[in-house]
Amino acid sequence: MRFIDEAQIQIRAGRGGNGCVSFRREKFIPKGGPNGGNGGDGGSVYFAADSRLLSLYDFRLQRTYEAKNGRPGEGSQCDGKKGEDTILHLPIGTQIYERTDEGEQLLADLTDKESLVLAARGGRGGKGNEFFKSSTNRAPRFAQKGEEGECKTIRLELKILADVGLIGLPNAGKSTFIASVSQARPRIAPYPFTTLEPNLGVMIDETDPDRRLVIADIPGLVEGAHAGVGLGHRFLKHVERTRFLVHIVGVDEINMDDPFAAFALINEELRAFDPSLAERPQIEVFNKIDLLESMALSELKEKVARAQRNVFFISAKEKIGLAAVQSALWQSAEVNGTHKALVTQKCGPLVDDDEYAEEF
Repeated sequence: MRFIDEAQIQIRAGRGGNGCVSFRREKFIPKGGPNGGNGGDGGSVYFAADSRLLSLYDFRLQRTYEAKNGRPGEGSQCDGKKGEDTILHLPIGTQIYERTDEGEQLLADLTDKESLVLAARGGRGGKGNEFFKSSTNRAPRFAQKGEEGECKTIRLELKILADVGLIGLPNAGKSTFIASVSQARPRIAPYPFTTLEPNLGVMIDETDPDRRLVIADIPGLVEGAHAGVGLGHRFLKHVERTRFLVHIVGVDEINMDDPFAAFALINEELRAFDPSLAERPQIEVFNKIDLLESMALSELKEKVARAQRNVFFISAKEKIGLAAVQSALWQSAEVNGTHKALVTQKCGPLVDDDEYAEEF
């Protein structure tokens, strides 16, 4: 698995350069005075949001990042060169925590693709002796040393930023659904837990190509997921960033006596993890209707009507009933808003880029 949503790294800003002690020495100028330059400031460490990235995988491979030190000052009033900054690119939706002896502190939350955060400030360069000359001290023979740059232990946590979250039991057909309504190509197989990491897809409005919805396919949840059972518990946090949810249940695995039990089970897991998640707007969907006999399907529709629940009947594989669900998605997006940071970006980097297609 190359999808990594947590990492711990060390960052160190550059040290400031030392000031210079120097005196002007030229022929016929016996008392030229001090001319030592200042040291350059150390480079700083920045975090920048990058919409092309979807994982913190690179930060598991390299754990330490440093900016360049500032250069020392020189004679003839020459200041040292500033150290080069280090900019670390992170996926949109990454939270940056600083770890200290007292605990963790949230430094930044990269929710916008324009985000640029100063994480560790470079040390200030020392002053040269030319800076300290005065009417009472015309020949200072000392200079300042450069200051150390900040050094921090950082924990990175990625919470996928998407408009729509797909939830449901394993093998409910979530990956097939996202593949049918977007250009995402997740791995699809006829057994539970095929999806081992979240998949992202962008649904584009055919009548308005600039109108887009980012959909996150969350790995299947099971009973006890909030307590660590199954695979989905690692990804429940990604549901927190979605505006609304599409709850998909495969009709091939429901109990016809109580067809809504699967919805209730997953909603209870959401409530146990975070009570606000269970209150998030949901679009309920029965998938795989192509596997039911006509009589069984009619019976199921009657039970939904008696319960007065607005449930959509689809077959993501056969592309039956998808238009109605997509229409409901656009309506929900208008009511609940969209993540501007993602909706305005191009579809390609999320789902078509070969570099990231291999990872997802």
